Amino acid sequence: MCAEEKSDNLSALLKTGYGAPPPREEFVRDLGERMRKEYREQRSAPAAPRPQRVTAIRWSWAAAAAAAVVLLTAGGITWTLTHPGNGLQTPPTGGSISPPEPEGTPQEQLVPLEIKLPKALFIGTDKNIPPATTREKYVDKNRPPFMVPEGTALLSKGKKVTSSDMEPIIGEINLITDGDKEGSDGSFVELGFGKQWVQIDLGEPAAIYAIVVWHYHGEGRVYHDVVVQVADDPDFIENVRTVYNNDFDNTSGLGIGKDLEYIEDYRGRLIDAKGVTGRYVRLYSKGNTSNDQNHYIEVEVYGKPVKAEPAAPPKTK
Repeated sequence: MCAEEKSDNLSALLKTGYGAPPPREEFVRDLGERMRKEYREQRSAPAAPRPQRVTAIRWSWAAAAAAAVVLLTAGGITWTLTHPGNGLQTPPTGGSISPPEPEGTPQEQLVPLEIKLPKALFIGTDKNIPPATTREKYVDKNRPPFMVPEGTALLSKGKKVTSSDMEPIIGEINLITDGDKEGSDGSFVELGFGKQWVQIDLGEPAAIYAIVVWHYHGEGRVYHDVVVQVADDPDFIENVRTVYNNDFDNTSGLGIGKDLEYIEDYRGRLIDAKGVTGRYVRLYSKGNTSNDQNHYIEVEVYGKPVKAEPAAPPKTK
């Protein structure tokens, strides 16, 4: 074929469209052109204002405190807010919120309890008493003041005494509340061996703050299983509360005590009754390091009488 015929055939192909680019390639080129055009139009057009997004606000401690002050002030309450690390806070002074009661604030004025002590009958401790982990170390020093509410008085002097052993080996039961604490012959009572108890009837319910007991201080000795309880009835059935217990192995069957045994001396054993309310006071013991008997020179109960609540009227059908 000559060159002229080839040229005529190429022209015919172009006219019929056989030689045009494939449709896909043409679409891609057209799409790219449109995208470039739109991009140029967006670049040349003035920028539209961006919509503002709502962002979360992180409150600082100062902002929260300021908001709290505003809210409380609006309600008629003034409250000083302080940093949580300093431990200070001022209670509200107005509005419907009442100020909190501070913990540990005494409702009554406290004064030292005056206890008249007898003369010391021995110096030092008995060498025959072996050391024990269940006994407190003996300290021959004055007892620190014991604080009680003002108006606390001795309630037990001259009050009726009963006992598990109403026929003592030595002495009479009423010696326990006669006021004589000297410990000489004729001023103490000796009960039988084993577990025994004495009981004082205060005559009326009282708030009891302190109980002081002198078993025997003619020599240094340790009385075992000393337990002191308070109740509302003489049979110790109603509202029985234990205020002292050094029976560490529960041999007396009144529960395992957490208090320590101690060596007797002229100061007696001061028991903090913590204001427990009751009419009857019962004291247990179970022999001592010198013999199996139980002894009492004096028991003093300090407190304040309380008014009994009136009985509720009977229900009518």
